[in-house]
Amino acid sequence: LCVCCFCSLCLLPQPPTITNQSPRDYIIDPRENIIIHCEAKGNPHPSFSWTRNGTHFDIDEDSNVNMRPHSGTLVVDISREKAEHYEGLYQCTARNKHGTAVSNNIFVRQSRSPLWSKEKIKPIVVQEGVSLVLPCRPPVGLPPPIIFWMDNNFQRLPQSSRVSQSLNGDLYFSNVLREDSRNDYICYARFPHTQTIQQKQPITVKVINHPLEERKPAFLIPSGPSSSKMVLRGQVLEMECIADGLPTPEISWTKVSRDFPAKRTSFLHYQKTLRIVNVSESDAGDYRCTARNRLGSVHHTIHVSVKAAPYWLSGPPRNLVLAPGENGVLTCRASGTPKPTITWAMNGIPIENSPKDLSRKVEDDTIIFTDVQTGSSAVYQCNVSNDYGYLLANAFVNVLSESPRVLTPANKVYQVVKNHQALMDCASFGSPMPRITWFKESRSSTLDGDPYILHDNGTLEIHVAQGRHSGKYTCVAQNFLGNYENHIYLEVKEPTRILKQPEYKVVQRGRSVVFECKVKHDPSLTPIMTWLKDDGELPDDERFIVDLDSLTITDVTENDVGVYTCIMNTTLDHDSASAELTVVEKPDPPTDLELTDQKKRSVQLTWTPGDEHYSPIHKFLIQYEDSLHHRGHWHNLTEVPGTKTTAHLKLSPYVHYTFRVLAVNAVGFSHPSSSSRIYKTEPAAPDENPTGVKGFGTQHDNLVISWKPLSDLQSNGPGLHYRVMWRQQGVDSEWTTVTVANNSQFVVSGTPTFVPYEIKVQAVNDHGDGPEPAIAHGYSGEDLPLAAPRNVQAMVRNSTLAEVHWDPVLPKHTRGHLKGYKVYYRREYSIHKHNPHHVEEQILTFSGNHSHGMLPGLHPFSRYSFNVRAYNGKGEGPPSLTQHFETPEGVPGAPTSLIVTNPNLDSLTLEWSPPHDRNGHITGYTLKYQPVNNSNEVGPVEELALLANETSVTLFNLKYSTRYKFYLNAKTVRGAGPAISQEAMGSVDSMMLRAFNETVIKSKQSNCPLLDCPLTNSPILMVVFSLVCSVRPVSPFGNVSSSVGEEGTLISWEYWGPEKNIYVEYIVENSEEEWQKELVNGSQNIMLKGLKGGLSYRVRLVAKGHHDQPLHHSEELLVTVPAVASRQVDIATQGWFIGLMCAIALLILILLIICFIQRNKGGKYPVKEKEDAHTDPEFQPMKEDDCTFGEYSDNEDHKPLKGSRTPSNGTVKRDDSDDSLVDYGEGGDGQFNEDGSFIGQYSGKTASRDTGEGHESSEAPSPINAMNSLNSFV
Repeated sequence: LCVCCFCSLCLLPQPPTITNQSPRDYIIDPRENIIIHCEAKGNPHPSFSWTRNGTHFDIDEDSNVNMRPHSGTLVVDISREKAEHYEGLYQCTARNKHGTAVSNNIFVRQSRSPLWSKEKIKPIVVQEGVSLVLPCRPPVGLPPPIIFWMDNNFQRLPQSSRVSQSLNGDLYFSNVLREDSRNDYICYARFPHTQTIQQKQPITVKVINHPLEERKPAFLIPSGPSSSKMVLRGQVLEMECIADGLPTPEISWTKVSRDFPAKRTSFLHYQKTLRIVNVSESDAGDYRCTARNRLGSVHHTIHVSVKAAPYWLSGPPRNLVLAPGENGVLTCRASGTPKPTITWAMNGIPIENSPKDLSRKVEDDTIIFTDVQTGSSAVYQCNVSNDYGYLLANAFVNVLSESPRVLTPANKVYQVVKNHQALMDCASFGSPMPRITWFKESRSSTLDGDPYILHDNGTLEIHVAQGRHSGKYTCVAQNFLGNYENHIYLEVKEPTRILKQPEYKVVQRGRSVVFECKVKHDPSLTPIMTWLKDDGELPDDERFIVDLDSLTITDVTENDVGVYTCIMNTTLDHDSASAELTVVEKPDPPTDLELTDQKKRSVQLTWTPGDEHYSPIHKFLIQYEDSLHHRGHWHNLTEVPGTKTTAHLKLSPYVHYTFRVLAVNAVGFSHPSSSSRIYKTEPAAPDENPTGVKGFGTQHDNLVISWKPLSDLQSNGPGLHYRVMWRQQGVDSEWTTVTVANNSQFVVSGTPTFVPYEIKVQAVNDHGDGPEPAIAHGYSGEDLPLAAPRNVQAMVRNSTLAEVHWDPVLPKHTRGHLKGYKVYYRREYSIHKHNPHHVEEQILTFSGNHSHGMLPGLHPFSRYSFNVRAYNGKGEGPPSLTQHFETPEGVPGAPTSLIVTNPNLDSLTLEWSPPHDRNGHITGYTLKYQPVNNSNEVGPVEELALLANETSVTLFNLKYSTRYKFYLNAKTVRGAGPAISQEAMGSVDSMMLRAFNETVIKSKQSNCPLLDCPLTNSPILMVVFSLVCSVRPVSPFGNVSSSVGEEGTLISWEYWGPEKNIYVEYIVENSEEEWQKELVNGSQNIMLKGLKGGLSYRVRLVAKGHHDQPLHHSEELLVTVPAVASRQVDIATQGWFIGLMCAIALLILILLIICFIQRNKGGKYPVKEKEDAHTDPEFQPMKEDDCTFGEYSDNEDHKPLKGSRTPSNGTVKRDDSDDSLVDYGEGGDGQFNEDGSFIGQYSGKTASRDTGEGHESSEAPSPINAMNSLNSFV
């Protein structure tokens, strides 16, 4: 307790306790002072006394003996007295006023290492083959010596199954041999306590020649058929059997009826010694050793009995601390063989001689204490003994009355890993024993249920700790005398885990390899990454680079092969993972090429493989060089598996072979081996004829015979040439023969056109002819077909498909291999118009011997002409007679145009043109229309049937100020065709007024001074005002600008369209890559961080609407990202610039007012007159004499000022109003009466309509177009 620094506990009364003592069998070195240990503790500190050989040992009377201060340890000075004088049986006693404790009996003996007695050993002469025993018989020492045999050179004598040392140290020969003769068999005894070695006199052995006589085994030791052996429990059992015999017997062991204890059994001295450690009662029984050679066997049975000195069953008795009135038990439970006796003593005096105590009752191995009282403290000794030993234990009973104390340090912090066990100590002391309770944080309830486990010693356990278990804990120790509390803190940490383990690597020598080891750990813990190679430290080599989560090895060598382990350690836990590195390389080239089993057409090649370099050889490639025909060129001959080192090679005649071998593994090919010697084969007649024999014609009157010539290896000899033979099949019986050399074809002239021939080509050399060649077949040359197909006719399947039939051309008229037929066809005219079409003739080819074919993709309601021709390899034959057919009607195409005119409050007019492709007689039109709201949601469909001769219709009772979508398609008797669509909205005056109101609001936001002008209430001036002060374009985007900063490029814009999906697209200028896209819904600016410095980008905004609506694009913005972003001033935001622009606009407004007043004095202007004046669909500049401004150019004034937010296309912008006129695709006729209403009509498409709206239908004249045209002048 004092060691734990709890000083208050050191003051408590405590009987003595022996803490250290010398061993029972205490062997001392006679050259050193004797120290007999005896240490004890207690309060008050105990005093010590000794007995020697059963009587009191008076230390004061012996000047050579001293007792250490505050200790019972004896120190004996042997400088004036021999150590043997102090041999004997010692026992130490420690006592204070609370009791007496005694030590074990300590038997003190000095170690002894006596010399061998002087003796003269005569030489031993034995016959070869007999057994021999060389005795050692060392002097008796304390402790017993260790025996070994050596020669004069201090080298251990070799031992084997024939020669071995027994347990008693003798050297046994099962049979002696001539080489056993020597004169330096020396037995040595090493005494371990004094570290001295004694040497026996050398023994001379002389083995004389004698005929060897084999004999069956016989045991040298032990003798007889059986013996017995006793061993104590817990000790080592060693049994040996050594036999003689010739040949040398082999020894084996068995246990009768049972198996050996595998983990505790070993066989030594070449199976001659059986050793079992830590013997238990189960090891008793019969063991049989067997000696066996080829002449027979012999057995010996050893009966083993196991005895046991006393041993504790549940440990020695434990000290008791009891409060007055409590009960307790001392238990001394032990066992042994034979059964031991148990005696009790109190304070060193047999208990039967001790004072009587009614609270104490002895029952065999137990003392029961009942209602103990103050002053009954004592030390009790339990002695357990039998014939083989004894146990002595001290246990005190201390009667105290003490309030609780918690011994665990206050505010101790425990750190555990999540999902691991947490143990929080609350070591306490008190008498009576305190009761421990635990609380957490608010102390609302005790911790005594799942997941908490409270142990008897006060420790609180959480079997699987989680993060929620972290916090402050309080343990309270309490008895009837009071209570004591202590605070503990628990921190549950995240476990250390390797997320990505290193992987098995196979790398080629000289390259680099990286082992990754990515780890996750608790951030409050400091991790330490360690790498090991083969469980040892990494080599001290700069090629090994350890990073935070990886190990890199550069320039890998074969020495780097091994297992690499990454270990991540924290103060609480660790994790590790391993991976193996295999360094591979191309194999070394084979060596030692040798040619054997040489024959005319074969030879056997053998070789020795080179080093594989950790990558198994898959195969060997055998190459050859023909020094006769192709010197310096190596050719592949054959391959064999990597497990073979021999190949049987088939050879060709007339070749001078040189061989070499290459090894192949997963890395690649080795270097070639050294070349073998030259092996020459004799020439012979060819073994084969040319392949690929063919006959064909290049002209209508010839036959070309070709073949694949033989190689030099196939020629088999000099003088290679070819015998070419042919005859007309079925006509000639004799073969025509020619001889051809140095060529691979022969032309036969004057043949009939396209007749079959039989052909043969035979190889011949100076040593004979090749085998009989096979007959090949061919044809002489082709010519154009002579006849055209007959009975050509067409069957119309539908309006776009016809089937053509014909009779095939007869084979005799084909004059070649028929490849197929070609159909030439042409559309002559449409039946509806009857005007001829200048369409190129089309060709459809049908390969093979067909008699019909289909013509797809025809035009409905048309007349076609066609003919058919046969063709062969030479070309086409004559055409058949031209035939005609007509296709029936089909569905028409879409109407050519659909235009909205005359829009009013609740009506409008639709005009259209008939389809370009009528595909029949038009029988009528179908018109469908439906309203469309600002969210592009469509309403119910209205349908109207129209006559075939109608080209316009007026719709009444339309909803006021509502956008409509129209669909128009034409019909024939075959059905309706595709529709053309258009959108429009009525009530032009109201739309203009709404546009004006929106412009006023926008102008207020821009602080435009024109709002103060009293003339702006006039309807005509509304248009002019919107042209001058509005910045609203037809595109839903406006004021698109950019600024480059340190964080990226900021793109800003204004948007007033109904679409919800807005994107920013950008692409490097002059790049062919795809546009990059970023979604920016709900925002009117975005920071582009992906633009690279030093590049220019095209940037645009895209609005995606209804699925059938086109995309709306803003004007493209060119953004240059500098290497270092610079700040620029936006001129459009400067006050002086805004004032200047408004002043210029006011002057233009005044001039335009005068112009319009003069023009309105003349009354209404007819639309026809306006069209005659402006034939160009684009608005024409006004002249000075017409009160206009012809000097203003559209090309110049459309260029935006630098820094201006006005779009470059000159269109006006609009705000977020949903019913602006710009939302609709088409306008209508409009007029202003003399009271100020709009009367002029303007025609033409604007650029913004082409790019922003993108409708495919043609546009009607619109006042918005007029506004856009006027806007180009300001």
